Amino acid sequence: MIPMSTSSLDPAIAARLKRSADGLIPAIAQQYDTGEVLMLGWMDDEALHRTLTTGRCTYWSRSRQEYWVKGDTSGHFQHVKSVALDCDADTVLVKVDQVGAACHTGARTCFDADVLISAAD
Repeated sequence: MIPMSTSSLDPAIAARLKRSADGLIPAIAQQYDTGEVLMLGWMDDEALHRTLTTGRCTYWSRSRQEYWVKGDTSGHFQHVKSVALDCDADTVLVKVDQVGAACHTGARTCFDADVLISAAD
């Protein structure tokens, strides 16, 4: 369960968000210049606030129950270029300049190892 702390997120933005029952919103990281989908993480209001104000992606780790800034331990940073809500305000798209691997496995993207179907086939 995420901490019930106050957030400095702009109240106008916070009022628009449609969060899951545990207070989280999925955040898709996409390479800003190629459109490559890199990863999916989770944010609460504070993680979104930190992402918007620091220019570095901050996520909520559901397994570790703590905030983490992409790249602080791996050196594989995500520099934020833009942040947008989808039409339902229940998902965030963060366009980033990815430095190094986005996936914890060391792969560039989390979505290239287990392709279920490909239009190219």
